[in-house]
Amino acid sequence: MTGAGSLGPWLRRYQVRPAAAVRLVCFPHAGGGAGSYRPWDTLLPSSVELVAVQYPGREDRFAEPPVAEMDELAGQVAGALRRVLDRPYLVFGHSMGSAIAYETVQRLRRLGVAEPDTLIVSGRPAPGEVTGGEVHLRDDDGLCDELTRLGGTPAEVLADPELRRAVLRYVRGDYRLIETYRPAPAPPLSCPVSVLRGGDDPELSAAQAAGWSRVTTGPLDVHTFPGDHFYLVSQRRAVVRTVLGTLDPALTRTGGSWAGIP
Repeated sequence: MTGAGSLGPWLRRYQVRPAAAVRLVCFPHAGGGAGSYRPWDTLLPSSVELVAVQYPGREDRFAEPPVAEMDELAGQVAGALRRVLDRPYLVFGHSMGSAIAYETVQRLRRLGVAEPDTLIVSGRPAPGEVTGGEVHLRDDDGLCDELTRLGGTPAEVLADPELRRAVLRYVRGDYRLIETYRPAPAPPLSCPVSVLRGGDDPELSAAQAAGWSRVTTGPLDVHTFPGDHFYLVSQRRAVVRTVLGTLDPALTRTGGSWAGIP
């Protein structure tokens, strides 16, 4: 990606907000790209700048092979982020992105970067609560069945042979990464953790959401929205409002009245 907003291959910034007091760093789900967060950008006040992580193998990095191991992926993202975290920041990750966000924050801490104001995770149990999986070993039809079960992938994409082949290439890589991920022991974080979930999400129960308390000595809160695993699409405004609500209003200079979010 080139242009005034370029932050290198790993990060996407859709609007440059030089006066922003806070950065919001977003990690996509398995099969997702940075573009999934582009609709969020218009909902943010001018005091918050969105930075979305772009994994290899999709969107404008389609020609690149997916990263096979969590350690390499989180290390690469942390290296890219440390150069832009010159102000307070939030981290948000959905599904697979929650695990990558957590691992990236751990690596940033080892690099001497302050923890985020809040780590916000969505649609996935805490690291270590779920291990293994065989989705990445299935044939293409089996992989499509999983995508259909969770929703979030348009049916017309899976029905088109060429599109389906392209999408399954990086989706399989993402499932391989997350299903072979084994978190290494690490000291707990000290930042607050917020957990977001869909009330009908088969991947994250309310009890599992509470398990994120084990990754931090800071406070934990859980927010439940109507919907399934991809509740954050239909509930976009409510989700963004909740994410912004974790901020100290003084940081945004808007008193908590978020532009564009009734």
